[in-house]
Amino acid sequence: MNYLDEFRDRTAVLGLAERIKGLTAGRSEPLSFMEVCGTHTMAIYQYGLRSLLPAEVRLVSGPGCPVCVTPNGYVDRALAYSRLPDVIIATFGDMVRVPGSSSFLMAERARGADVRIVYSPLDAVALAAKYPERRVIFLGVGFETTAPTIAGSIIAARSQGLANYFVLTAHKTIPIPMQVLAADPELKIDGYLCPAHVSAIIGADAYRPLAEELGVPCVITGFEPTDVMQGVLMLARQVLEGKSFVEIQYSRVVKWGGNPRAQEVLREVFDPCDADWRGIGTIPGSGLRINEKYAAFDAERVIPVAVEELREPQGCRCGEVLKGKVTPYDCPLFAKACTPEAPVGACMVSSEGTCAAAFKYGQ
Repeated sequence: MNYLDEFRDRTAVLGLAERIKGLTAGRSEPLSFMEVCGTHTMAIYQYGLRSLLPAEVRLVSGPGCPVCVTPNGYVDRALAYSRLPDVIIATFGDMVRVPGSSSFLMAERARGADVRIVYSPLDAVALAAKYPERRVIFLGVGFETTAPTIAGSIIAARSQGLANYFVLTAHKTIPIPMQVLAADPELKIDGYLCPAHVSAIIGADAYRPLAEELGVPCVITGFEPTDVMQGVLMLARQVLEGKSFVEIQYSRVVKWGGNPRAQEVLREVFDPCDADWRGIGTIPGSGLRINEKYAAFDAERVIPVAVEELREPQGCRCGEVLKGKVTPYDCPLFAKACTPEAPVGACMVSSEGTCAAAFKYGQ
């Protein structure tokens, strides 16, 4: 089976749009469905899927970009570490351009900081092995998708006896914030397009509390146009039939129990913790921290550093965009003071950011 062209078939997409239109015709209030995956957000903008939907269906972008939801305080701490003389900062590419209170990692690199972009956490472990006299700090940002690989890097560093490898963690888990947003009366979320990458790890069962206890329909959806449109159709059908349960549209990848091995690695290295989300605040139990067994690899515990006073960018509405309460076009800085070349907020930096998607593909 061709997993690209077959799921980008124009006729199939338009057919699904007509079915959605017929199913929802005549509603007095639109159905609001939120996606909480940055790749979904980018696909929806890229393929112009909102323009195919009737006025009775509204797609809302939520906090699906891990770089975007990472708060300024974390970035400021990473910047402080980068200024230490014996430290190498290793990170995925998006993080080097995320603004902190007064600077960003790319600017610090221009001033002499040793900041390196890696493609895998194991690349950072290799740096620690290559430079035993230096402290290598990997920026552990991400949801349940990337967290197992970072946990694996800590296990690898321990097995190699590396005492100079550390992780600055900002890992977050997605189901609890989905419950928080679903309970927000201002949003009035009628259903969720659940994140596919995350769901491949945690499994569809993780969303049962949303559907069964809060009454919010959930459909785990793939990333291609027909995937998204079929997911919208499935959600609309649940709402109009007065039902709320979890469905898997992306059955070619996602299973009910997820990936047991990845979950085992997560439990080995991390414990749940409270986490700060940009724009949302502190959400109890929505983060992952390195446990006591691997505490020697926790940069924040082991390496003290003075962090500057927190400051938020004036006029930026990234936090409200992440909650789905405004669109990028509602921000006075969008496409003016804030562009991909000179981002003010994190939502314009990441390749999964809502503002970046709107700037690149929006109207």
